[in-house]
Amino acid sequence: MGCASSKDSHGPKIIKPTPVAGQTACGPWLKTAEDLTDFPVWPADYQQSLTCKFVTQEVWDEYKDKKDDCGVSFKTCIISGAQNVDSGIGCYAGSHSSYKEFNKFFDKVIDAYHKHPPTANHTSNMNASELQCPPLPEDEQAMIVSTRIRVGRNLAGYPLAPGISNEQRIEIMNKVVEACKTFEGDLAGTFYSLNSLTKKEKEQLIADHFLFK
Repeated sequence: MGCASSKDSHGPKIIKPTPVAGQTACGPWLKTAEDLTDFPVWPADYQQSLTCKFVTQEVWDEYKDKKDDCGVSFKTCIISGAQNVDSGIGCYAGSHSSYKEFNKFFDKVIDAYHKHPPTANHTSNMNASELQCPPLPEDEQAMIVSTRIRVGRNLAGYPLAPGISNEQRIEIMNKVVEACKTFEGDLAGTFYSLNSLTKKEKEQLIADHFLFK
């Protein structure tokens, strides 16, 4: 049988091997999660990802046909790492319940990457007055031209990015837009939908560093 190959910019050429019964060869030839029909096997030169390490035969056999509470399959959670074999982690939770439904896998990934075992507790302190932020020296302050703060939150009742539908994305957008309309003073602003921007608006937002090319 013939084989397909692809050139990876971070390592040796990835060559699709001859199929082996009971195995699915991981690589860029995988197009969808449904292509993971059998136990995924990573190329010998690309076995550094946490997904490769923790998708054992036992984990695969238990989760291969399961979905979380939002209907996102285990295969969907790991397909990115199976396609992009040079990934460092290689998996994405499909929804909040993925962490519990597929806990024998995600617990190990989180522990390995964040050093946060299943027995640990996450604590938050949202009291800004208790932040330890000493002022920067004047010479370091002088080097700062601008700063940006990014905050990410997920809405309850919706899957995370790998498992969300286009219709659900639109619902979330509409809810966020309505919430932002209540902002007043210097928090007030204008919402721009990416698929309805005019050329002039795009150019102006790029010039103002709000939109990337």
